[in-house]
Amino acid sequence: MLTTSFEELCSRFSSGSSTDLSALLPEGIQQEVGHFNVFNLTEITQGPHEKSAVSCASRAFYKISFLTGRSVAEFHDRKVEILRPTLVFSTPKSPFYWLPIGHQTGQFCVFTAEFLHPSRSGVVLDELPIFKSPEHPVYSLSDADITRVQGIFENMEAEIASNYAYKYDLLRAYALELIHIGQKLQSSTILHPNHSASARTTSLFLELLERQFPLESPQQKLTIRTAKQYADQLAVHINHLNKVLKETTGLTTTELIAGRILQEAKALLRHTGWSIAEIADSLGFSDFAHFAKFFKNETSFSPGVFRRQTKSLNYT
Repeated sequence: MLTTSFEELCSRFSSGSSTDLSALLPEGIQQEVGHFNVFNLTEITQGPHEKSAVSCASRAFYKISFLTGRSVAEFHDRKVEILRPTLVFSTPKSPFYWLPIGHQTGQFCVFTAEFLHPSRSGVVLDELPIFKSPEHPVYSLSDADITRVQGIFENMEAEIASNYAYKYDLLRAYALELIHIGQKLQSSTILHPNHSASARTTSLFLELLERQFPLESPQQKLTIRTAKQYADQLAVHINHLNKVLKETTGLTTTELIAGRILQEAKALLRHTGWSIAEIADSLGFSDFAHFAKFFKNETSFSPGVFRRQTKSLNYT
């Protein structure tokens, strides 16, 4: 298999200056420069090599490509035609050939595993879903993702040319952001191989429920409160959501929502000076009476009695 060192790759895509010049860089920066670079496809694909296949069969580096022109990514078992803006991820273990068709725009960055070493990035590259996936990591982008990805690469190009002392820390963050964008585009079965579909739905529901809290001021209101609203947010039918939650937690959607609202109500009664009417309003009750009935049904106490007893216990 064709092997290309990181330094050879950068030299091939740059002006061709001797890599020995890197020895003149300050200690520390020298190593960073040798592990990361970003390139603009408009500059690279112009000229006599515009229609030749570009080999990505190197064992030395990882590559994230933002391809906006028409092209073909050729893997060992199939070809993927690229017709719209796309993110492509490749690793030392997953080489491919890229054949540009016509004028190309876009960018790509290359880096070694050392650049995103766990001690620097907090991740183990080969353990990330994007690099463990059995799928070929080629993802068409939505309009919103195109704008975001384009902005990241533009930031990379600006940062690598800057004099900022910590620019390589920023570049690591940009590379990780691209990786996470790619992982969000992967199928959920790959991202959560050990989770059943029911467990995944339950996890998403509980996360969404918890994001509604805490309430920090009387002006803050619950925006999602009913079982149907949660089902709509999760893009599932309410009957399916109820069935899944009952199977995984033993409680219905409404019971889980009520339990979390009650927990927040108790915290507000204990730890704030809000009036009971303000608490009722923030928690989405139409009036004080509905809140008082709900609270008493759940605790056997009225909100006022609960608050007085709590304050008495705290005092003693």
